[in-house]
Amino acid sequence: MINFENNSLIEKTVQFSLDVIEFCELLESHKKFVIAKQLLRSGTSIGANSFEAQNPYSKKDFVNKIKIAAKELEETKYWLYLCKHSKNYPFNENLETQIVEIGKIIYKILSTSLSKENGE
Repeated sequence: MINFENNSLIEKTVQFSLDVIEFCELLESHKKFVIAKQLLRSGTSIGANSFEAQNPYSKKDFVNKIKIAAKELEETKYWLYLCKHSKNYPFNENLETQIVEIGKIIYKILSTSLSKENGE
């Protein structure tokens, strides 16, 4: 088993996933099932792909998993944006803060990995 302690991406995405699960339960209690399902899927997928990237077949596989995590991150931002700006939906500012922090890490990893891949 890989040790994920001191891996800020994994630590943050696992905590984010747990917080998303809790928020989605709140959404469901307000009968906001469609957004809850979409947010749960995309929000937990960020961590799943980041986690999977820790044991890649190749550098290309690593980059691909991180790219998928980045796409899921952007989708998650969308669902959170809808919750924030809808009159009838609850919103969790902590999730918004966390997604920004995770985005900084993911995009830094992508930037570094792609520049190494391109020999820069």
